[in-house]
Amino acid sequence: MEDLMVSEVQIKDIALAKIEDLLQSNGKSLKEYCGMPYPSENLVSILEDRIIMEELNFDVNAVASELGGSKGGIILNVALSGTVALMLPNGRTTHSRFKIHLTINEDSLCSIKQGSPLARLISKAKLIIWDEAPMISKYCYEALDKCLSDILRCSDSYNAHLPFGGKVVVLGGDFRQILLVIPRGSRQDIIQSSINSSYLWHNCKVLKLTKNMRLSLRENNNIQELRNFAEWLLKIGDGLAGDTTDGESIVHIPSDILVKNTETSLDDLIDFVYLDMLSNLSVENYFKDRAILAPTLDCVIDVYNKMAAGLPGQERVYLSSDSVCAEEGNIEFELDAFWRF
Repeated sequence: MEDLMVSEVQIKDIALAKIEDLLQSNGKSLKEYCGMPYPSENLVSILEDRIIMEELNFDVNAVASELGGSKGGIILNVALSGTVALMLPNGRTTHSRFKIHLTINEDSLCSIKQGSPLARLISKAKLIIWDEAPMISKYCYEALDKCLSDILRCSDSYNAHLPFGGKVVVLGGDFRQILLVIPRGSRQDIIQSSINSSYLWHNCKVLKLTKNMRLSLRENNNIQELRNFAEWLLKIGDGLAGDTTDGESIVHIPSDILVKNTETSLDDLIDFVYLDMLSNLSVENYFKDRAILAPTLDCVIDVYNKMAAGLPGQERVYLSSDSVCAEEGNIEFELDAFWRF
């Protein structure tokens, strides 16, 4: 490539295209920043087509092989939290993928424009898999329902009589686990905000899993212990474990899964979850396959500080520039609120 001659204009165009590529991967665009130049239309069209091609390539290589006779196609995996989205193949958070507003009500819509690259991607998708369904407000699903009806109305697959414009959507989750959080809301408020209180629910077909797939895929000498633990968790979810008095249950946790409350209990927990951490820093899925759940942000900070102190090298602090996505009505939203989420 020594003889390659590229003008300054072309170099600038390529640089702008790369910047636009990075912005599009995070749901942004150079067009949103006043006064910023924009790459040529030829390069932009390549970027927009690549959004779709990346999803197609992923599904052909990873999903079609699992589905056997499948011809391939785009499958969009989304979840409410970023942690679960990371565990899903090519997963994204629901708010990021569908441009759902943080403040939502029955009149809210997704910020997806007709004919945009994201609209084209969703139109071409064969299936949407939405995990953690019970943890999100019914208005998010209804916003997507209205959005898909608008996006798909010119599509051959559009069906005005079906939810989501006829697009197949699989909702995953367990109502025995954590429901959505409504600040200072009553039990009735929580129930009324759940997906099964939506007008979409009567179109849903409920399928129940009868086999623990995690256990069936494992080759482990402690398979019986894992099976007993899974059954114990189900009993807790069904309210069958522990002593129940006046609507409250006291659950006795088996001693073999408890970390003793000592001065080194946090170190013991970290060593158990992140065994040989320093030897696995470069292993791709090492951190993605492990997690320590914490009840409060203070606990998260304690765990982070303890783990960071054990990492080699000097700690670096990176500054961030926070901004609020444009929403309808110019709703005032202080940036300090981000740190309270």
